[in-house]
Amino acid sequence: MFRSLRTVSAHCDIPCKVYDPAVALVSALSVVRLIDLILEIESPSSLANIAQLSRLVAEKENQAKIVKLEVSTIWGDYFKAPQIERHPGVHALVHQIMQTASACKQGVDRVAGEHLVKQLNEFAEMFWSSKGIATKMVVAPYPPALRVCMPALEDG
Repeated sequence: MFRSLRTVSAHCDIPCKVYDPAVALVSALSVVRLIDLILEIESPSSLANIAQLSRLVAEKENQAKIVKLEVSTIWGDYFKAPQIERHPGVHALVHQIMQTASACKQGVDRVAGEHLVKQLNEFAEMFWSSKGIATKMVVAPYPPALRVCMPALEDG
């Protein structure tokens, strides 16, 4: 009735090669865009503007939370000893990303949002480099149109 089970092991919680920092980058771009939209509200005294402001703030905080979740997952599940040896600064960078994402949740400082995107670009470059994949910087095709790190994929 009982069969013997063989021992198996896994490097990651999900299948390897599924991790991608693109989700965190899009969320960081969303944080900057939402800050822009919040700052465009001229008079939050009307009920409609208060409702709009509430929605924008809630979504900004949600997107910053997604950044933290995505980065901590990749850092905790994907970066193992070989990747860390090649990128010893990953721990400090992830900590800085967490702190900046928290600052973005707490306020509406566009510079903090831009800094979050910059940090995520560094993280993405480390991630792709750890896989032996070259990267390139491209301008996001939507507001806030900031530069983001992407894998340099071949046409084909």
